[in-house]
Amino acid sequence: MSKGISELLHLAHRFVEELGKPFVGREEEARAIALSIVSGEHIVLVGEPGTAKSAMARRAAELINARFFKYLLTKFTEPDELFGPLDINALKKGVYVRITTNKLPEAEIAFIDEIFNANSAILNMFLTIMNERILYDGYNEIKVPLWTMIAASNRVPDEPELQALYDRFLYRHFVKPVSEDKWMDLLDAVWKIEAGFYMKAEPVLSMDHIRHLNKLLFEVDLSKIREKLVKLYAILEDHGIHITDRRKGKALKAIAASALLDERMVATEDDLLVLKIVAPRDREESEQVTAILMDEIKASEKYLRELAEIEANVREAKQYIMGITEFEPRLVDYLRSFESVRDKVRRIAEETGDEVVRRRALDVLAEIGDVITLIRRKLGI
Repeated sequence: MSKGISELLHLAHRFVEELGKPFVGREEEARAIALSIVSGEHIVLVGEPGTAKSAMARRAAELINARFFKYLLTKFTEPDELFGPLDINALKKGVYVRITTNKLPEAEIAFIDEIFNANSAILNMFLTIMNERILYDGYNEIKVPLWTMIAASNRVPDEPELQALYDRFLYRHFVKPVSEDKWMDLLDAVWKIEAGFYMKAEPVLSMDHIRHLNKLLFEVDLSKIREKLVKLYAILEDHGIHITDRRKGKALKAIAASALLDERMVATEDDLLVLKIVAPRDREESEQVTAILMDEIKASEKYLRELAEIEANVREAKQYIMGITEFEPRLVDYLRSFESVRDKVRRIAEETGDEVVRRRALDVLAEIGDVITLIRRKLGI
């Protein structure tokens, strides 16, 4: 790998880190948005309001110094609001022209909230802009610079007329509220944001960098994952999760983008986890796909998630055990359970080839050791 490419991949990795920095518990969303931008594809974030979707989209545009457009759709939204009003003076001369200044046709990154409120006129214009990067408007064909559309909705559309639009989003990420164990951090972060502590993001990449990364996608070595990918497609199909031929092929861009964001030019099984935001149609399928991938892929993320769950359980149990002031039979059960968990975490530390996972496992092992010592002390052994 040349020094120039290595430096570019480092900047891409930093982009993901900077994107998620002000937001608590939004690491997955930051990576999903970064994947969509590097691959030049579109993403829809499905989830309740107030989960930082629009703020992350704006920050993404700031970090790459991209022209940004944001709009909330209602069923009454008119095309002029998105694409610009007609130029009346030109129209008097028989020329059909829109004034597109600061509107969607000039944006490189666009955030469209409640996108499935689009009426038929807007819907048709969206389809060509997203697919062909061309605005068909009356008698004109306008080439637009849109690179990635980031959309948001609180629902998955059931209406037949919206299915073509939904299919334009290669990435479908289902946003969840911040978990309870991070609420304290959430309060601190929101307070800092409200106080203006986090100002406008300083760019870490440019659109030229993004275009270069997009070209690098096709130089990523995918040979090691192709066979496994085909196997996963078959397993998902067996579970009733159908992926169209077009999405099967486009998933390769997502896999390659994942490798680039991890500063690699060779795709590994870890990168196949992007299928959890490419394959599912709705939230239920998302949970199914994630479970299947966790079973089928021996990846770092799988271990890290498992270790995080173990750590949360250990800390919760530790709080309960510390409150016990006299002998309680359940302590014996706790001791056996934690000794068993300790063996499991040791195996993870020994089996993984990922240094991040190994260090994480050793940290969790230390916490388990502390709890076992506490239980033994309570038991007097």
